[in-house]
Amino acid sequence: MLAAYYERTGAADEVLKLDDIPMPEPAPGEVRVQILWSGLNPSDVKSRAGLVGRPMVSNRVIPHSDAMGVIDALGAGVEGRKIGERVWVYNAAWGRPWGTAAQWTCLPEQLVVPLPDSVPDEAGACLGIPAMTALHAVLMDEGVAGKTVLVSGGAGAVGHYAIQFASQLGAARVLTTVSTEHKAQLAKEAGADEVINYRSSSVVDQVKELTQGRGVDRIIEVDIAANGRQNLDLLRIGGECVVYGSSPTPLDLPFPALLAKDVQLKFFLVYQLPPKDRSKAHAVLDRLLKSERLRHQIGHRLPLSEITAAHEMLEQGKATGNVVLSVP
Repeated sequence: MLAAYYERTGAADEVLKLDDIPMPEPAPGEVRVQILWSGLNPSDVKSRAGLVGRPMVSNRVIPHSDAMGVIDALGAGVEGRKIGERVWVYNAAWGRPWGTAAQWTCLPEQLVVPLPDSVPDEAGACLGIPAMTALHAVLMDEGVAGKTVLVSGGAGAVGHYAIQFASQLGAARVLTTVSTEHKAQLAKEAGADEVINYRSSSVVDQVKELTQGRGVDRIIEVDIAANGRQNLDLLRIGGECVVYGSSPTPLDLPFPALLAKDVQLKFFLVYQLPPKDRSKAHAVLDRLLKSERLRHQIGHRLPLSEITAAHEMLEQGKATGNVVLSVP
């Protein structure tokens, strides 16, 4: 089968290869999926570059955790799944060498989720890391019903979904931050009630004005290192900051301010969600997908043969929205 892979970490144009390798066979409890679209995320780029602080899990790694495809083989013990079933998959490359930048991959059946017929194929490759991260950030700790939520980076792959999920799951008000007018329009179309351009306005002043000085109930944060101190001024007393990402800058937060504000600071890694949280997210996401109200912000569609360009595009911050690769 055709697959992209790397045998050492480093720059995309130096380590990524595209070649024929043997097709995998599903182990007990696994299914094999023929990949139609492979989703690319920042964590895939960091892993290939060797920036995650972990050694390679194998001498050869096929990258990418997310994908859309169809089941074409079942391992021993797998029941209730059908050959030809349209699915979306995630966590394929988490601690495993068989990612989705290939024509086939095998993975545990729990990570292979039915895709509603109304959802476009390529959108299925965006549901793993981006949508599952956004949805858990909205659902955790009793959800956001009746709350004022601030989504940091509302035009990003996760932020764009987070706006929609918060809006459609009962938030009283959804605020977001962006850096350009184009991104502001994307955030508004996703359902944001208020959009703040942090390059031209003071986020703290705008949020205080919009909340009559009270602050927001929950912040969904893409970069805690950059925004952590500012968030202390944005949250109400007892408010919660749900963190799924950060830049490499060391995290520096003042304890007295955290204590005085009674801030609830919560971190999670979508790869490590407990089975209960995964199942809940699967069920809610399936319902939202079937409602046909979700927007899937796919910024770039490239063939698998251009995987190096795709990695470089994401690495250099040139992609708005999700990047997906079509697999022949």
